[in-house]
Amino acid sequence: MTAASDTITNATAVAIEAQRESTAQGRQDVRNLPPNLNHWYALARSSAVGDTPLAVEIWGMAIALYRDDQNQVHALEDRCPHRQVKLSHGAVVGQNLECAYHAWQFDAQGNCAEVPYLEANQKLPSCKIRSYPVREQDGFIWVWPGDRALLDAPVEIPENAQANAKAPVPLAIPEWDHLNYIATVSTIDCEAHFSFLIENLMDMYHGHLHRGFQAWASASLETLEETPDKVDALYTAESYYKIDKIWSISQLFFPALRQLHPEPLRVTYAYPNWTSSLGDDFRIICLFVPISPTHTRAHLIHFVSLNAFWRLHKLPLRFRRFIKDSLFGAAQKMLDGLVGEDVVMLEEEQAAYLGQPDRRPYELNRACLAVQRLIANQATQTAP
Repeated sequence: MTAASDTITNATAVAIEAQRESTAQGRQDVRNLPPNLNHWYALARSSAVGDTPLAVEIWGMAIALYRDDQNQVHALEDRCPHRQVKLSHGAVVGQNLECAYHAWQFDAQGNCAEVPYLEANQKLPSCKIRSYPVREQDGFIWVWPGDRALLDAPVEIPENAQANAKAPVPLAIPEWDHLNYIATVSTIDCEAHFSFLIENLMDMYHGHLHRGFQAWASASLETLEETPDKVDALYTAESYYKIDKIWSISQLFFPALRQLHPEPLRVTYAYPNWTSSLGDDFRIICLFVPISPTHTRAHLIHFVSLNAFWRLHKLPLRFRRFIKDSLFGAAQKMLDGLVGEDVVMLEEEQAAYLGQPDRRPYELNRACLAVQRLIANQATQTAP
């Protein structure tokens, strides 16, 4: 047998063994599994929610977001119980949401608060729609679509454990308002199960796809850690960017200025969202919104660090804010380009799965297999 034959045989054996592990971990079913809804999900940008209701959706649940006259954000089931039309077609009146059809109003708790043509001998209907816990934090509107009792219940601290347990909170994004970080936001909207997107984000071997945008190259998985809530993978990679001099920001606009250099590349799936860092210069966050078994939306946030420019920190805060605001979206072309290339692949994966669900793909990246285990574990904990 030749050396080439040995290589092919060994590669095949590795692929078969990986496939066996993948199947054993529920690979066939992961594409149909629901998300665990007992988490905070970022359903919209803060700037998108005003005094006009905004329709959003998560896993088949239609929700209307709106701001009341006190600038507080509320989340109600997007359904008027009178004729079952969408409340997001209506208007905000004071602290209530008014239906466009007959002007019935509902308060922030989902109670019917006003019917304009109520007769003297009639009482307000006792109908009530679902309200959702909602928070505005770090530039996004976060909604808890799961079991409210889990959110409101006191936190149980196991015996002999440190007394630092806390109620669930949205993912913190301190870079959003920090003056040393320049943000760019891209929306991912793809006709694919959310597991395809998270595997794509955890799999740094697909940099080959993005050669035209020169993001990273030569990734190699070094360490992998798993917990019931998180998968953390550390790669070494070659980065095309180095933000260490004031002119280096121009690398975001002129590809010819980029040069490869080694950087640690860490990617983390802290359910249900994803974060990554490439060296000290870049941090990327993906906030997931699973719409349905075949539709996923997400906000991808790209931060460029200005921490290397120590002189910048001595400038007046108002000027630093001006710089941060002026450079918002500086990486838009690159980020949108990366997203567009990934979405094509994700939708092809989904179509292939729907066409032949019994055909098993081969998976060699241990990070992807770990993600599948985490998704399967979290799916057992979701609200009924």
